[in-house]
Amino acid sequence: MLFDWWAICPHVHCRDEEWRQKATIAEVFRLAHSQGIKMIFDMPNVFRPVIDRFRIWERLALVPPGERENYRLYIGLTGDESQILEALWCYDNIPEVIGLKMFAGRSVGNLSVIKEDSQRMVYRVLTQHGFQGVLAVHCEKEEAMNVKLWNPARPITHTWARSEVAEFASIADQAMFALSAGYQGRLHICHVSSPMSVRQVGLAKTHGLHISCGATPHHLMWDESKMTGADGLIYKMNPPLRSAVTVARLRQELVEGRIDCIETDHAPHTPEEKAPPLCLSGYPSLQLYRQFVTVFLPGLGLTEDAIKALTRDNILEIFSDKI
Repeated sequence: MLFDWWAICPHVHCRDEEWRQKATIAEVFRLAHSQGIKMIFDMPNVFRPVIDRFRIWERLALVPPGERENYRLYIGLTGDESQILEALWCYDNIPEVIGLKMFAGRSVGNLSVIKEDSQRMVYRVLTQHGFQGVLAVHCEKEEAMNVKLWNPARPITHTWARSEVAEFASIADQAMFALSAGYQGRLHICHVSSPMSVRQVGLAKTHGLHISCGATPHHLMWDESKMTGADGLIYKMNPPLRSAVTVARLRQELVEGRIDCIETDHAPHTPEEKAPPLCLSGYPSLQLYRQFVTVFLPGLGLTEDAIKALTRDNILEIFSDKI
């Protein structure tokens, strides 16, 4: 337990099934509990994406006995309107479905909604059907990326290929699409890595959008220099680690209360999968959590009440309809 409360992590990748060599739901729970986290929200971009009720039931069957009340999962969205309606049914009828997840840029797996017309359609359908829950979005705009810059021999090139602009531009898109559609649910921006992104979230709030954002331990603790060493590929993730200047400014956004919650984006891979030729993105950040919350955050000057808000209270408020 951290301080006198149990924390919640609203963003983990438990893998399991065909990817059980990376981690299983049971293993993630054991690690989470060791770090002071009681409840986890699992992401849908597994080998067979979680996009319908049958996949949800399969995932729930993997939850260890006694942990069902501590497990929530997202259902992923595609550019198929009938699938979005299926996701809405699941949200309304399966208590463990905590929200909807859209990948507005490609990451690990094949679950994404890339075209802007398709993204607009998502907000239109959700609005038409009165959705008032949480739509969580991975924001990296494909058109603002330059994948030609990526060179596995120089891991830091990943940060150049997926710049801050790609994240910022995608957040601006999502806010515009949501406001244009009259979206009444909450838009949650996952794992912001740039102060520009945080300010874009703040701007959207001034226009009346119900929007929040989370940040990860790794984006707050580390900078891109981690990717210059011999083990640089270990620190490859989406969005990437940023410059020291950007990280310092992101920490200030956190201290000043403009980031709503901490989410680990725990994303385990095997050592072989992190190495060439795959070079998969993702870091197992749950293992950082206890030190991050008990040492790093107080070191930034955050009070116990502020840390409790970031690690539990704000998460309960954001997801209040389903916890």
